[in-house]
Amino acid sequence: MPLILNEIADGVAVVTLNRPEAMNALSAALRAELAAAMRAVADDDTVRAVVLTGAGTRAFTAGLDLKELGASTAGLGAANATDPAENPVKAVEQCAKPVIGAINGVAITGGFELALACDVLIASTNARFADTHARVGIMPGWGLSQKLSRMIGISRAKELSLTGNFLDAATAERWGLVNRVVEPDALLPAAIALARDMAGIDPGMSAAYKALIDDGYALPLAEALALEAERSTAANGQVRPESVEQARLAVMARGRDQA
Repeated sequence: MPLILNEIADGVAVVTLNRPEAMNALSAALRAELAAAMRAVADDDTVRAVVLTGAGTRAFTAGLDLKELGASTAGLGAANATDPAENPVKAVEQCAKPVIGAINGVAITGGFELALACDVLIASTNARFADTHARVGIMPGWGLSQKLSRMIGISRAKELSLTGNFLDAATAERWGLVNRVVEPDALLPAAIALARDMAGIDPGMSAAYKALIDDGYALPLAEALALEAERSTAANGQVRPESVEQARLAVMARGRDQA
């Protein structure tokens, strides 16, 4: 049985972590397959957006496979790995296309970190998030300690990370961690619909804009504004007026359709 499922339709790839019997735990083999799947969708010109989810309803992923880690201390190196084949966060980040996390169940520790690697999160009412690094005695190495505080605020991040308590989907939405919460049977349709909206953007523009947001977010505001000015000057100098007018008319028509 494949550990990663990859289904492509209408410009959207749905990548599924497929170890439901083990709460989609991130074994070494699954991490390697995820890296290969994310490289494949990144290189596939028919794919313009990606949905990442877990099989079943119990778990998005419970994080690193603790049974596998318990068998050998060598496995702990995965917490600081930089190779996408070992680090699933890097595997997702190597994709320049939008990645929507459809969080169908618990996202625990390394699974929480994997969720944070996605560009947008939509959660099922079954979803719950937990950072248990401190409870199991492993320091995070995939970015959680820095990303979470920037997303929900430092005090809330400390509350989660220094207790290991679970955060329910409704609170995650209220705190700004997820964009919206839907019923379990509506999760994939909602995520795919959003992915199709993103797939309607020119892929070169989408990749450049995503990179601009991510690169600027990592900088102080003044430097980020300078970065935007630099990149927009270079890009906008190549834009033809007639293409802007054509695109403007398409946007207006889309707005009327969505009214």
